[in-house]
Amino acid sequence: MNLKGNFKDLCLHYTKDGSLIENLWQEIEKKYSEKSRHYHNLFHLENMFMELESVKSRIEDFYTVSFSVFYHDIIYDASSKSNEEKSALYAAEQLQKVGLPQAIILKTENQILATKSHKKSDDPDTNYLLDADLSVLGKDSAIYFDYTRKIRQEYALYPDFLYKPGRKKVLKHFLELESIFKTELFKDKYEQQARKNIAAEIQLL
Repeated sequence: MNLKGNFKDLCLHYTKDGSLIENLWQEIEKKYSEKSRHYHNLFHLENMFMELESVKSRIEDFYTVSFSVFYHDIIYDASSKSNEEKSALYAAEQLQKVGLPQAIILKTENQILATKSHKKSDDPDTNYLLDADLSVLGKDSAIYFDYTRKIRQEYALYPDFLYKPGRKKVLKHFLELESIFKTELFKDKYEQQARKNIAAEIQLL
């Protein structure tokens, strides 16, 4: 998947300034390629786009959702509790340069903020974004456990006695949800396997 091409095409709907688009892309690439990122990297964005591509016809505003994908983890610091807020703010600043209408910028910010709690939204597009973000939870167990290893690496600054209870709390929160996935399509595709994977990980913790 050509993420750079995707981003460029997206921006060209709003600006013809090639060097601005190039600079914005360079920043995205740099942020998502930081050494500390083992899971929240460009490959994660590719996966999300692959998932969203399969439901594209159901998404009302694919441009906004696409901007949200590119910027939802732009700021990622494992020791911070406000990554989503910082990412939303960063996205707003960059998208203003592109000349996006204020309404779309606001929508993008709200979609990015929604990835913090992963609560079901009144906005169907946001639910597709959330489901694409969590789709790894419902993949086969080899992919799932590869993901858990990468997350552990991202949290390497925390020793096991701090990491494990925190991770367990997050996982139990998912299991307590009426449904991990918010849209029928993703629910049918991934819900069952996600619950199996999460239960298996909790056992190992």
